[in-house]
Amino acid sequence: MTQIIKEGGKTIIKTGSRIDTMNANQFEQDIQPALKEGGVDLEMDCTELTYMASSGLRIIQKTMRIVTQLKGQFKITNVSPEIYKILAMTGFTKFMKVEQKKA
Repeated sequence: MTQIIKEGGKTIIKTGSRIDTMNANQFEQDIQPALKEGGVDLEMDCTELTYMASSGLRIIQKTMRIVTQLKGQFKITNVSPEIYKILAMTGFTKFMKVEQKKA
């Protein structure tokens, strides 16, 4: 389940355990209010994320594009090694800030 937390001037989106074909549309709808409310400093916390399909990658790319157009900051944090590998293989780590989970 997606959670949106406001912390000072920053918005944190906490993902659930999966972003796949079955829940990608719901995830995208869940994060829309954060973007519409001027989410120019946006962090996607992936502490619980264990699986991400290409539909999840599409949403991340779209979210980053919106934040960039608003001249904001976007980063993905607490990424597991498995999810980091997917983000690296698809080139996401080259154009956005991705932080792995701390051991």
